[in-house]
Amino acid sequence: MMPLDSLAANSASVAPLSVATTHAPGDIVELYSTSEVFIPPRGRSFMKFSFDFPEPSVAFGDHRFGFLVFTDENTYAMSRPRMVARGNNDALELTCDEFTWAGGEEKTPGKLTARFRRDGTTIEWDVTVEMQRPIKTVTTVIRDIPRGMVSLGGGQPTDTRDGDVLGGYTFGAGDLHNFGVTSMTTPVAIVQVGEQDFRYITTLDDRVRPKRYYFQAGERAFRAEAIYEHDAWRNDTHVQVPRWRLGRATSFEGAMQPHMEHVEKAFHLLPWEERRDVPSWLRQVALVTTLHGMHYTGFIFNDYAKQLEILKWMATQIPAERVLVFLSSWDGRYYWDYPNYEVPARMGGPAGFKRLIGEAQKLGFKMMPMFGTNAANRQQPVWPKIASGATYKIDGDLYNLNWVDWNNDRHQDGWLTYMNLGADSWRNWLEGRIAETIDRYGVDAYFLDIVGGHVNSTTGDMHEGTKRLVENLRGKYPKVTCVGEMPYDALYEFIPVYHAGGGGRWRKYARFFSHLSAPAPGRGSSGVHESGFGRFNTETLGLNENAIPTLQVVDDTFTRYRDVMAAVIARAKARAGIA
Repeated sequence: MMPLDSLAANSASVAPLSVATTHAPGDIVELYSTSEVFIPPRGRSFMKFSFDFPEPSVAFGDHRFGFLVFTDENTYAMSRPRMVARGNNDALELTCDEFTWAGGEEKTPGKLTARFRRDGTTIEWDVTVEMQRPIKTVTTVIRDIPRGMVSLGGGQPTDTRDGDVLGGYTFGAGDLHNFGVTSMTTPVAIVQVGEQDFRYITTLDDRVRPKRYYFQAGERAFRAEAIYEHDAWRNDTHVQVPRWRLGRATSFEGAMQPHMEHVEKAFHLLPWEERRDVPSWLRQVALVTTLHGMHYTGFIFNDYAKQLEILKWMATQIPAERVLVFLSSWDGRYYWDYPNYEVPARMGGPAGFKRLIGEAQKLGFKMMPMFGTNAANRQQPVWPKIASGATYKIDGDLYNLNWVDWNNDRHQDGWLTYMNLGADSWRNWLEGRIAETIDRYGVDAYFLDIVGGHVNSTTGDMHEGTKRLVENLRGKYPKVTCVGEMPYDALYEFIPVYHAGGGGRWRKYARFFSHLSAPAPGRGSSGVHESGFGRFNTETLGLNENAIPTLQVVDDTFTRYRDVMAAVIARAKARAGIA
């Protein structure tokens, strides 16, 4: 046992946090990546070292904590002989001034300091790391969390079935299409051990940075990882990891409460009723209708003239001022023409679009065109002007939006690059295109596609760039509302309405409507979206109790399924109490 100095007064008597341990506070325990877990795996697994990687750990509060440090070129562990722990069961400091690599065969200079505090059944710790190379990621390895149902991001607890589970905040921690990762909209993990026994891990970070939680199964307990990824646009050799928290509650909501209290404070979230960025008309919206425009291939679902005809009919069914009109793919070939945002002649040209907006607004409708937050076609002439705004992930690899087979040749297309609003060139371009549309056509709102797709880019802080874009436009056009897709917790601070995502918990801060790809009446077309056809539910009419009633309109909706349109509108009116 390492020597202990008194860092706190009396040790409080509390119920054990996890499975029984015989270690005293400050004991250094020799462990490896393969210790106390199933080898080989018995269920779902993720990439692992094929040898025993050192993970020496310190005992504190009925858990054992180890640390891994990652640079751009290798993985490092603490050197067991150079670890010193001082403290007691209420407060403890761990220091180490040497790291190992090559699975413990080699040594390198470095420093790690971890400080632990316990308050009742809650443990908090922070970590400071110094190395000669820039630090990319710091992982805390937590032992002795009992096996149980695992919830990621506040989702439904699920059985891991002797397998492993990985969650990433946000947008899959920038790896949405990484096989098997569960994307989290808020960085909290909960293990339901018993009917009234819930363990949670959360971060006290007040910035949007990737966090990952990994639960690896053993016979009685998980080997858990709480992973912090540092800012990709920095090359820091000294990193202060934001504080982590491990706690226990008697209910799921009790486990979520400390996390949500921190999120509200850190990101300045206000209840929907108190938001200042919600105009009065938006609070009265009873129906959203998605009018699909031009598909990637150039197929036109509804041109501007047809859209206006549809809206004139809708105005006979519901007060138009209670309807938000979502113009998906108003600007040409869906995604192919990103990021030009110019009115295409085939849809009716500038005159046709101006007539659509103007006459619809005279009827009372609120009009909202769509913009791609982070997608640009490299084959468009504008590309050289915005190329510096491309997203490069933390390891320096270019991030392309290459996960869609737009043309159905059974090969995912690669002409789109994922863009970063944290880079001035891209943010200025997109802000300019949105501003010109507002100035020229007087729209009431604008929609930011995939705005929740946060990636930790070497070209700048994507979240802060997004916030700057929205706040700049709000400063210029205070009556024009921003609406987004795929929210994560910090976005609720400055975007009040979304399609996709959300759920009952987040209705405290925002409102939601159905995704543009939701099946349209009839054959269930997803419109301009890449998902083809789904199944339209004739009983629910595709309506969700947590979302504003939404009506999808594709090429045949108005001509063949007007009765279903009328039924959706009637349900929306009933829900809103419109006579």
